[in-house]
Amino acid sequence: MLYFQSWSGGKDSTASIILEHIYGLPPSRIIMSEVMFDKKRNISGELPEHMEWVHGTAVPLFRSWGYEVEILRADKDYLDLFFHTIEKSKVVARNGKLGGFLLGGMCVANRDLKIKPIDDFYKKIKDNFIQYVGIAADETKRLERLQGTNKVSLLAKYGYTEQMAYNLCKNFGLLSPMYKFNKRGGCWFCPSASVKEYAHTKAEYPELWEELRGLSLSDNLVSPYFRYDKTFDEVDRAVDDYLNKQQL
Repeated sequence: MLYFQSWSGGKDSTASIILEHIYGLPPSRIIMSEVMFDKKRNISGELPEHMEWVHGTAVPLFRSWGYEVEILRADKDYLDLFFHTIEKSKVVARNGKLGGFLLGGMCVANRDLKIKPIDDFYKKIKDNFIQYVGIAADETKRLERLQGTNKVSLLAKYGYTEQMAYNLCKNFGLLSPMYKFNKRGGCWFCPSASVKEYAHTKAEYPELWEELRGLSLSDNLVSPYFRYDKTFDEVDRAVDDYLNKQQL
């Protein structure tokens, strides 16, 4: 039997690896899928400080514990999705236009850039395998979906809630720095991000924010909106208002 850890770098999937290590279970292979903004320029879609922590702290420690770690990337990146010309939409008016910014609640980046590389990886595995997933003991509905699959939650097995997973990571020095300003992970261009999250990106990584500004000037987009019913300029003004209030 083969074992794999589906790891995002978030507290729950990291805690799953720690529990496997603590309880001396058969060592798994750690698989992470990194969303890319622009593969040609090697610009990740993940938060910079998160990926610095992944490569500089977490991966070296996991390898010292005897784990193999593999970081996957999709063939496509965010810019491929943005500049993709729509041709077969049931909404005729969309055909011939560019995909543009991601739609909140209908994020194709999660499907095409995050999940697809993992699915493609597992399809190549010919032997039976168990996939450990980071779902906490207090996430009842998500745990119910694991029934009848080859996916197993070590957090549920050992009774770890989300808060306990957070504390475990913190105690092992394996808590991503993204938790200093955010309660969840996600891409810096995510349409479901909060103004606070966008403000962090603009303040700490203005060059990334300018990438989005440049895209907002593109013509022939399916939708003019960057975040649900807000354009990039509207979100940008909200971000500036937030940052100005923080300085008062």
